[in-house]
Amino acid sequence: MMGPAHSLSGAAAWLGVGAATAAAGHPMPWPVLLAGALICAGAALAPDLDHKAATISRSFGPVSRWLCEIVDKLSYAVYKATKKRADPRRSGGHRTLTHTWLWAVVIGAGTSALAITGGRWAVLAILFVHMVLAIEGLLWRAARGSSSDVLVWLLAGTSAWIIADILDKTDGGADWLFTAPGQEYLWLGLPIVLGALVHDIGDALTVSGCPILWPIPVGRKRWYPIGPPKVMRFRAGSWVELKVLMPVFMLLGGVGGAAALNFI
Repeated sequence: MMGPAHSLSGAAAWLGVGAATAAAGHPMPWPVLLAGALICAGAALAPDLDHKAATISRSFGPVSRWLCEIVDKLSYAVYKATKKRADPRRSGGHRTLTHTWLWAVVIGAGTSALAITGGRWAVLAILFVHMVLAIEGLLWRAARGSSSDVLVWLLAGTSAWIIADILDKTDGGADWLFTAPGQEYLWLGLPIVLGALVHDIGDALTVSGCPILWPIPVGRKRWYPIGPPKVMRFRAGSWVELKVLMPVFMLLGGVGGAAALNFI
C-alpha cells in the first residue's frame, strides 16, 4: 500500500485498541489515545525505510534518504545470507527485513527501552520523529514539496512538546498500563510494534505479498510472501486502496475512537 493508506490504517488500529481496552475495563486516558494514534500512524510508514522512493525517505531530508539507502543495503544483505533455494533472486532489499514480525518487535522493544532510560529528551525525540511521519502520511497533499519540510518539522516539534507536557501531568497517561516506578512511557513501544505489523498486513494484501513470518520458513522458502489468494489482492495505489480501503480505515478509526472515549 501507499503511505496515506498505511498511516490511516495505523491510526485506526490504535483507536481500535483503545476501544478494546475500554471494553475490558481499562480505558486509555485521552492523551494516550491521541498520542498512540499519531505514533502508530507514523510507525506504519517506518517499514518502508528499505525503499528510497517511499514517503519516509523524504521526511527528514538528506538524513532520511541516506538512512533508507543504508537500510536497503542491510536488508538485501540479510536476504542473501538467509534465503533458501526456493526464494527468488532480488536486486534490492525492499519488503524483506523491515517487513517482518521480528523487526517490528525489536524496534518496539528498543523504543520502549530508549523511552524509560533516556528521559524526557528521548521521549521528545520519539514523539517528534513519529509526528513528522504522521503528518507526512495523513496530510500527504499538504506536506508534499521541499518548501513545506520546515513547516512540517515545526508542527511536529510543537506537537511533540505539547503532547509530552500533557502526558506528564497527573493522570495524563505517562504511566499508562505500566505503573511501577521508572516505567513511565514504557508503553510507547506498543503503537510502534502495532504500526509496523499493520503496515506488513497491508502490504500482504497487495500483489507481491509480504514475508511477515521471517525467519520462520514456510515450505521451501524462508522469505515466503504471505497474502490472501491472488484473486483477492490489489496493486498498491489502485482504486481499491484509494476508494475502498481508505474510507473504511477512516470509518473504523472514527468508531474506535468514539468507543474508546465512551461516546458509543
